[in-house]
Amino acid sequence: MGSVQRSIFFSAIERYGGLLLFFISTAILSRLLTPAEFGIYAVVNAVVAIIAASFQEFGGANYLIQKQDLTESDTRTAFTVTFCISLFLALMLVLFGKAFVVLFKQSGLDIGMAVAALNFLLTPFSVVISALLRREMAFGKLALCNLIANFVGAAVSILLGVLNFSFMAPIWGGVAINLVLTILLLATSHNIRIFKPSLSNCSDVLKFGMYSGGVGLMNVFYNLSPQLFLGRILDFTAVGLYSRAIGVTQVFDKLVGQVLGPVIMPAIFAENRAGIGLRKIYLDSVTLLSAVQWPALTFLAILAHPIILVWLGPTWLEIIPLVQLLCVANLALFAACLTYPVLVAVGHVRDALISSCISLPPSLLLIFAASFISIEAVAASALLTLPLQALVAIHFVSRHLNIKPRDLLRATSKSALVTVASAIPTIVCASLGAFQLITPIVGLLIACFGSALCWLLGLIAARHPLLPLLQQAGSALFGPLKLRFILPARRNAVR
Repeated sequence: MGSVQRSIFFSAIERYGGLLLFFISTAILSRLLTPAEFGIYAVVNAVVAIIAASFQEFGGANYLIQKQDLTESDTRTAFTVTFCISLFLALMLVLFGKAFVVLFKQSGLDIGMAVAALNFLLTPFSVVISALLRREMAFGKLALCNLIANFVGAAVSILLGVLNFSFMAPIWGGVAINLVLTILLLATSHNIRIFKPSLSNCSDVLKFGMYSGGVGLMNVFYNLSPQLFLGRILDFTAVGLYSRAIGVTQVFDKLVGQVLGPVIMPAIFAENRAGIGLRKIYLDSVTLLSAVQWPALTFLAILAHPIILVWLGPTWLEIIPLVQLLCVANLALFAACLTYPVLVAVGHVRDALISSCISLPPSLLLIFAASFISIEAVAASALLTLPLQALVAIHFVSRHLNIKPRDLLRATSKSALVTVASAIPTIVCASLGAFQLITPIVGLLIACFGSALCWLLGLIAARHPLLPLLQQAGSALFGPLKLRFILPARRNAVR
């Protein structure tokens, strides 16, 4: 395997291992926490994530990865800036914890904020080491550290949930993840001098962070704004239901997006340095991503009822229409994970911020208005906001890479055919389940097998570019196994 394929392989091991833990812990915690308790956790998590997004790009992963000639001085400065901002924001979160209690009229938020603030003392260390490992494409070490940390965090969350820690259980679980991850990553670092304070290249770090941090902050705030609006306007049960619907909808992102996400930026820079044009990289990536994203979201939307019933239990059946609406809306984001890395690669990270400034304010306004109606209205607003964001982002990328609408249509046409083919058995199983001719578990098993088979047949019929990559991956993974079985047999035959 090449370095990119090997990186994707290790990233997949990490993400799919983490996804398995996510499925198990979510299924257990969904039965230990009420929607209202999960809603309180979701608000704490939203506030912390928004604050974290405001400082992590100042010397964070993207700065260290995109830097052409990275020196130890650059790394030390990046860590110093990140740590100082992180420490300041952690103190602010603790000091103003009572303000969130008053704002949301919910006791306990201040304690949750104070505990979650502990993450800010750990994050600068893990962010810097993780970025250096990603820059070196050392995803094997990173995968092992993340898997161990996620396992410990899931175990802590479940144990505290059983002990009736309520919404504090997953908050302490998050702290456990960051603590274990930081310890493991520090153990892999052979150069502790990178944590020695320095401000020698401070202006360079802050210049990149202004644009990159602005993009990250706006996008994170947009993604988490429904939880904040619903918590203030409706109640925490609504927050819990909507947050869980978002979590279910993002299963595809955990299956594919988060596997490719850590690899995309360093891979794009590596491929570009190797002489492969960014235009070709972008269109090829769109073709591959849409062939996986569209069938996955279609599968989830059609079979939302049995999936939620089996996975989360009957308590959460209210989120079925939310999941279906969000899945349809997310079909527009087939190229979303490529926008930022490509704009950074062409030297126009500022355009990523401008794109967000154009599309996110009207989207936020629409979500805010929908919050006064119902959680279903908030989910339905995504049918307008996500396509708007996708169109604006694609416009900025297309302008730099000279991509026409017909190029995107050509890049996604085969993926559309594959999506239709994979949806046929899903629709059949959903219909049989609706008439109670098969049980939810049996329907899901048949649908998974049938959709996977039809998806593969669709790739073959459409001659999709993803097919040869799957064949190469299969040969790389199973070829060595075949040799291990064949060679001993031949040796025994010779003897």
